[in-house]
Amino acid sequence: MTQPTTMTCIEISEPGAPEVLKPATRTVPQPGPGQVLIKVAAAGINRPDVLQRQGAYPAPPGASDLPGLEVAGTIVGTDQTVCALVAGGGYAEYVTADQRHCLPVPAGLDLVQAAALPETFFTVWHNVFERGQLKAGEKFLVHGGTSGIGTTAIQLAKAFGATVFATASGERKITACRELGADHAIDYTATDFAAAIKELTGGKGVDVILDMVGGDYMARNIRSLAADGRLVNIAFMKGSSAELNLMPVMLKRLTLTGSTLRPQSDDAKARMAQGLKDMAWPLIEAGTIRPVVHATFPLAQAADAHRLMESGAHIGKIVLTV
Repeated sequence: MTQPTTMTCIEISEPGAPEVLKPATRTVPQPGPGQVLIKVAAAGINRPDVLQRQGAYPAPPGASDLPGLEVAGTIVGTDQTVCALVAGGGYAEYVTADQRHCLPVPAGLDLVQAAALPETFFTVWHNVFERGQLKAGEKFLVHGGTSGIGTTAIQLAKAFGATVFATASGERKITACRELGADHAIDYTATDFAAAIKELTGGKGVDVILDMVGGDYMARNIRSLAADGRLVNIAFMKGSSAELNLMPVMLKRLTLTGSTLRPQSDDAKARMAQGLKDMAWPLIEAGTIRPVVHATFPLAQAADAHRLMESGAHIGKIVLTV
């Protein structure tokens, strides 16, 4: 079968609201050394895509300017189906990927489910287990428990033996957190999560917090950490600036860290991929962990998918089908 030279994709016509996502035609990208070309079947949507669309998170040098950081599909020239972390370009019929950032589609999952894995699993694995050093028997808190990151973090932390706390809004999302394995789910619209953590832990606090909120959550996160606790920031939906009292940081010997995934080196991402393949993929294939897909949209309806993400009504991932 002849390889097409052009493809349909979704471009960001200008920074702005979801309607700036426009179908377009581009030349099929060509893989460079160490890369493969993937015929995309599905592409996951993530919060960084929204930020890129708004003009707040530009593609790094050398990366595609098209949105989309995770895909599932078939490596061109083979019958191998994979899911892959990509530096951009996922909202398209074809995308190139570093071969080391491709993982086999876990047994029992379809390509839509597989497309929901890479960005969130790489992010959680690196930040909770590599940076946060979460260990079995420790207490773990994730904010936004029903987001793509949250649903992944709850399941992974529980599978590796942690006691899991999650915040969410409303009874529907609280119930979802519990069903995913959270030992304690806190409705942050009804109670101060820091007060709830203090009560639930007998005043001791939690060992690791994964935070994507930032802003005024900083002080409450500090109060919620146990001695030698670790706070890992991966986003700042309530702002990147926060006032910090250093006294409890020093008294409790806290570690404050964070990261973004996209700018990290290809070698670093390859190490994460290997860790996931060794440690997390067997849990997925055993059915212990499952990606949570809230809704799918055809590629041409990417704007509607972004509107759903920005509404906050979803539980888990939103995926585009190609």
